[in-house]
This record gives sequence, C-alpha cells and structure tokens, in this order.
Amino acid sequence: MCVEPSPTPLEDLDEAVAVFVRHRRRLFGIAYRMLGSAVEAEDVVQEVWLRWQKTDRSVVVSPVAFLSSATTRLAINVAQSARVRRETYVGPWLPEPVDTGADPEVGAQRAEAVELALLLVLEKLNPVERAAYVLREAFDYAYAEIAEILELSVVNVRKVVSRARRHLTDERRQNVDAAEHRRLLNAFVSAARTGDVASLEALLAPDVVSLSDGNGMRGCARVPVRGRARVARLSAYRQLWRESVPELVDANGSTGVVIHRDGEALVFMTATASKHGIHQVLWVFAPSKIAAFLDSRSRSAFLPGAVPDGV
Repeated sequence: MCVEPSPTPLEDLDEAVAVFVRHRRRLFGIAYRMLGSAVEAEDVVQEVWLRWQKTDRSVVVSPVAFLSSATTRLAINVAQSARVRRETYVGPWLPEPVDTGADPEVGAQRAEAVELALLLVLEKLNPVERAAYVLREAFDYAYAEIAEILELSVVNVRKVVSRARRHLTDERRQNVDAAEHRRLLNAFVSAARTGDVASLEALLAPDVVSLSDGNGMRGCARVPVRGRARVARLSAYRQLWRESVPELVDANGSTGVVIHRDGEALVFMTATASKHGIHQVLWVFAPSKIAAFLDSRSRSAFLPGAVPDGV
C-alpha cells in the first residue's frame, strides 16, 4: 500500500502563507470598510493571520470562508470599542483615507462602498448592521454566508441589510460622475488658493457642510460649518494655502487632494457633489491619519513564500 507522506511543518506553513496572501486584499477590504481606519484594519488582518497559523487547517473546508468570518468578527469587536473611544474625540471624526491608486484592489469589488463619504455614513450603523451591509453590498456574499458569519438567521440578515440600505439611501444623494467630480474639485482648489470666495460660492450647494478632522488641533474647526458663505470663507483661509502645493490623488476610489508645504503633507481634502454642486467638503488634518494615507501609498502585497508580519 502506498501512503502519501504528510507535509513537513515548513511545507504546511508555506501553504498557509500562500492561502493567506491570496485572500489578504479581501480581508483588508472587509476590515477597512467596517472600521474606517487603515491602521485598525491592518491590526485586524494581522490578528487573523496569527489565528490562521494556530488553526488546524486540515479541518477547514473553505479557507476564504474561515478567514472572512474571523476578519468580520474581529472587526465587529474593534468597531464596538472604537465607538466608545470616538465619544471623546474632539470635533468631527472622519475615516482615514487610503490611496486606491497605489492599491486599487482595496476598492475593486464595488468602488462606491469605499468612498469616504459613504464610510462616514456607515458610522451611523451599529457594527453588526455595518458588517452585514459591507459583506452583501461590497463583496456580494450570499445571505446564507452572512448569516453563518454573524450567527444570525437568514431572515434576520435580510432584514438587517434591508434596514441598512434604507438608512443609507435616506442619508445619501445621487453623486456626479468621476469626470465632473474631478472638474469641480480642481475648480474648488483653484478658487480656494487664490481666495476667490465668489467663485467658491458658485461651486457650492446651498446646504453645503464642511467637516474638519483635527481632534482638537489649533485652528481646526471643531463643529460642522454650514452654508455657502461660511464654507467658502473657511475654504479660502489664507494661512492654509500660503506657499502650499496641492497634489491630486486617487483616494477611496475618487479624487482627493493632499496639500503640501515645504515637502510635508499637511492636509487631505476631498468633496462630494451632486447636480446642485459640492454639498460636502471633508478635511483631514489629524497627523496620524495623514501618515496612514501616505503609508497606504506604499502598501504592497506579500511576496510569495514570505511570512506576513503585520504589513
């Protein structure tokens, strides 16, 4: 009788790495959409890798199902604690942007599910609702798969997803296409740099709101700023644009701007727009979030055969 030799520990680890690398982008995509933080998403993915190493993989029927389930459940736990931490955040909290130009697979499934504005709206869902919505809308998981991951009935999952869709539909508008969005953002930056308040007002919707994430930084608005006149004046703030160099970037599947001064990235901004004009301007001043965006530009997949170590 011929018996197949058992794989050596090294061969088994090589296979574990290969499987994990194959699905890592998806795992990061799930965690990032759940948390709105690239740093926290990376921590979740690293923890999933540690669990995958320690698991008896010989009894795992579907590695992708195991990894997706572990990622979702860990992300729910992190999201629950993050909601408590954000209660003490000073001023508006915005998601960390990621560079989808450098890492296009982050938004490869359904790009709209990674837009910064949508991630902000997703914050209004509880973690389980958010998980169900992300798995269904961004990654097209079957209701039965989501039910198994979340340990709910299929009927309940359908209700949760439907409720999340209705909530998000009430919160969102029909946005302009990518080309028009880029045109409006270019015009906004041009007018803001030159202090052309009248031109800025012409670009803005009547009910426009500006949100600035600085966690208490000096000079950063700690409350939402509303209305054409106020948002235009704020956006044209001379000190912000003095000797600055704006750089257009691909962030979260859309166009954003990183404002540099003396070679240092100071601010990330983007906007959302409908047929009525720009209705939301988002500014990220928090240094940790700027750093996370810059780090996302250099993120790369694991090399075949390499053991992940928290990339």
